Amino acid sequence: MRIGMISRLGGLAAVVFSLLASSALANDLTVYTALEADLLPIYKKSFEDRYPGVNIRWVRDSTGIITAKLLAEKDNPQADAVLGTAATSLQLLDNEGMLEHYAPKGLDKIDPRFVSRDTPPTWVGANAWAAALCVNTVEMKKRNLAIPQTWADLARPEYKGLIVMPNPASSGTGFLDVSSWLQMMGDEKGWAYMEALHQNIATYTHSGSKPCTLAASGEYPIGISFEFRAARVMSQGAPVVVVVPSEGVGWDVEASAIVKGTPNEDDARKLIDWAVSDDAMKIYAKYYAILGNAAFEEPIPNLPTDIKAKLSKNDFEWAAAHRADILDAWQKRFGAKSEAKN
Repeated sequence: MRIGMISRLGGLAAVVFSLLASSALANDLTVYTALEADLLPIYKKSFEDRYPGVNIRWVRDSTGIITAKLLAEKDNPQADAVLGTAATSLQLLDNEGMLEHYAPKGLDKIDPRFVSRDTPPTWVGANAWAAALCVNTVEMKKRNLAIPQTWADLARPEYKGLIVMPNPASSGTGFLDVSSWLQMMGDEKGWAYMEALHQNIATYTHSGSKPCTLAASGEYPIGISFEFRAARVMSQGAPVVVVVPSEGVGWDVEASAIVKGTPNEDDARKLIDWAVSDDAMKIYAKYYAILGNAAFEEPIPNLPTDIKAKLSKNDFEWAAAHRADILDAWQKRFGAKSEAKN
């Protein structure tokens, strides 16, 4: 009996040793991301199941902070790849010569709007997110206020102090709002609109999803956020409606790229291959209405079905080229209302 136990213990030790050895042999891939935190374990598992020799090590923050971090590390890159960060930010990095050219497997299936203009591309998108309003119906009814349906509605005086939106310097959602207003309305009218809207803003958050969270709780009845988060809080039972302003909405692409100079380029290429794969698209379809590969798109509960038709014309290269000037002007005009950073 003692011999059998020793044999079993020896077998167990061999299994443990094997697991430890394979773990030690696995490569760590440092990936910067601005994706929603609750999606990261799902993406990580799918990728690592497909490529068991690679472990993703996430570095997550808001889009603005991830972009600033990458730019600060330009001469000494710390990331191997970027997954799920605004295409406008990656275009900015591309302009600085910081991204590798790579055409992932399956690129021919991806909407050209989701791919950089380089050949081979320097970034490729998996899905898009678009601006939307979260409006708390209970709080609006208490105040006997109508649900806003347009961007213009948000500048009406009865909404003073009732609106929150993301700071464009820290949030990709905030930047796509500001960039789209300037592209849709033109420079003069766009800034004039933001001046009027500013009178009704209670605070600018450092997260694109937070305005929806605040609207769902009733702290502020109207949150300028994005459609994925708006639909999700509604599905979770919050007393909100999702409004897609009728003039058209800003949007951006959750894009991915390889950081130039990474010593782990082969594994980074695997990540980009996975990001546009059919398996990944099936996962994205559970959360996003607009995909790089439209063949996998499915209706999202509580999300208006016409949102794709309301996407405004978006020039990513223009947005990237003017980003610094736009943010500098925005900060001088409106930054005093931003919430304190943690």
